[in-house]
Amino acid sequence: MILSMSTLSPSGAPGSSDSPASPAPASAASRSVGELLRDWRQRRRMSQLLLATEADISTRHLSFVESGRALPSREMVMHLAERLDVPLRARNLLLVAAGYAPLFRERPLSDPQLAAAREAVELVLKGHEPYPALAVDRHWTIVAANRALAPLVSTACAALLAPPVNALRLSLHPDGMASSILNWHAWRAHVLARLQRQIEVSADDTLASLRDELAAYPAPPAAPPAVPTGQEDGHSASNQIAVPLRLRTPLGELSFFSTTTVFGTPVDVTLSELAIEAFFPADPQTAAALRAYAETSAG
Repeated sequence: MILSMSTLSPSGAPGSSDSPASPAPASAASRSVGELLRDWRQRRRMSQLLLATEADISTRHLSFVESGRALPSREMVMHLAERLDVPLRARNLLLVAAGYAPLFRERPLSDPQLAAAREAVELVLKGHEPYPALAVDRHWTIVAANRALAPLVSTACAALLAPPVNALRLSLHPDGMASSILNWHAWRAHVLARLQRQIEVSADDTLASLRDELAAYPAPPAAPPAVPTGQEDGHSASNQIAVPLRLRTPLGELSFFSTTTVFGTPVDVTLSELAIEAFFPADPQTAAALRAYAETSAG
């Protein structure tokens, strides 16, 4: 089962980038490079003057590119995409819209050229034990996880644990971990806010659909009333360093904060969209319980 994996499978995981790349949405494929660049500029809340200044080109030239009166060179497309911080997948769409070949490859995780990256993910996941960690793709599909994740998801229904497993759906779905999350309202708000930021950065329609799905989930029947973030159980926000994930598990009540690790300066679409979510104990009791679980499992 994917959730008990401690390494990436050589053949990849269901829902990972091992499947052929999806074709560009019709709405993007039928639009000009100027229209797409204008959309990204507006998404970044930049005026033509600001982008032109940062790209060291004239506002007139940028206006001509966006209106279709001038066709940008391959170098100019990449130059503007860099200034706009456009994701690699979308940079390929910009190049195609301008009549050029895509620049960034999208290899499956099983590709021999990604062997070093796979090994790096394996080392991070394994090295994070006895604490839980998982690797996810751009749509939050779990492609690998270490053994410490198992007790956290043990109460979820089998259907949600069948690959491909979506980490966010698993956490907030009524048949998933929702009933085990002691601060469900605060964690839900954190998840939805983070997902919204990803949507704003990536313009990904699938993530937007996932956000709408998660937002529609009802609160678990036993969930306590929502309280201001950082004040659960009477604790003030000043005593916390991040929104915790507080869970009721077979190991007892556990509390975590999380960090995200991504590959630096990737030139492959798959690697640019891969992230490792690592959970750290937020209190000594959680750390002790997970260490004891690891020792018992090893024995």
